[in-house]
Amino acid sequence: MNRREASPTQILDEPLDDPGGAEEGGLNWPDTLDMGRLLGYGRLYPQFPPTLCGGEKGTQMSGQASSPSPLTIPDLAARKASAGKGAPLVMITAYDIVSARLADRAGADLLLVGDSLGMVVLGRENTLAVTVDEILHHARAVAAARPRAVVVGDMPFLSYHASGSEAVRNAGRLLSKGGCQAVKVEGGRRCLPTIERLLAADIPVMGHLGLTPQSIHRLGGFRVQARGVEGAETLIQDARLLAGVGVFAIVLEGIPAEIAQLVTAAVNVPTIGIGAGPHCDGQVLVWHDLLGLTEELSPKFVRRYADLGSVIVDALARFADDVRSGAFPSPEESYHAPADVVASLRGSG
Repeated sequence: MNRREASPTQILDEPLDDPGGAEEGGLNWPDTLDMGRLLGYGRLYPQFPPTLCGGEKGTQMSGQASSPSPLTIPDLAARKASAGKGAPLVMITAYDIVSARLADRAGADLLLVGDSLGMVVLGRENTLAVTVDEILHHARAVAAARPRAVVVGDMPFLSYHASGSEAVRNAGRLLSKGGCQAVKVEGGRRCLPTIERLLAADIPVMGHLGLTPQSIHRLGGFRVQARGVEGAETLIQDARLLAGVGVFAIVLEGIPAEIAQLVTAAVNVPTIGIGAGPHCDGQVLVWHDLLGLTEELSPKFVRRYADLGSVIVDALARFADDVRSGAFPSPEESYHAPADVVASLRGSG
């Protein structure tokens, strides 16, 4: 189909291949444009000028509702909810374009391409075997949704431990090739030199303290951390050190609520809890856990907001039943040739 002969609706329904042609810098423009639909073209065809897709960032076309501007790292760093600075942050893990679109539409502030994908997507026992290439693969799919939320990529086990240079290269790939806007690094004071190297390379960093899954063997498993005075003091000091070098937020995982409250009060950057009680500046849960897509027993901090696993099984079972009974597809769900064509073909046989 020639794009000049197509309606805007038909253009939107075409496969998103690379527009060809030399006209207007390589894009064949339709003669008439439905501006109401064209506001969505910016995501489908980045070649359209910003002014034609609704103006430069922050502007609004007459008669059109403006879309919220994408969130930024400074936006999030300023969201210290415990100090009355904005609403609590919402972070949800995402691993593909579908989960990214839905989480973004639901209002998430951050999408974490977590190394949890090793367990919930790839079926492994822990996160240790996840590679940079695997995070990169899923980050690209998440970034393809072009979400308003900030996309954060996990730095996998051994991707930042050997040297600062290797850490910068790996994190740089997640930003330059994966579409992430920041990376998350597990660990406290022992990781400070690496985090400083990343920040010096203009790579925003989110910290992660408490139960750090990449350290499960040293910790003796998935166990609550900082229960005693010494452990809690170390955690608070580590959080201060991370905030001091410039991380924009800190995940607190698997620690007592009271300790998380002390940590949150001790730093000037937002804390995001997972199994750390209600006093953090935000919360994060794994996509599969909060939607009821896992069959394994969930930790006590997981609240399931849906039982999609059962819904999906029921839908797939009904599809299988309809196929086996002949109820699917119906005549209304089938394409049909003209009667004279069918008659001609039958007669020639």
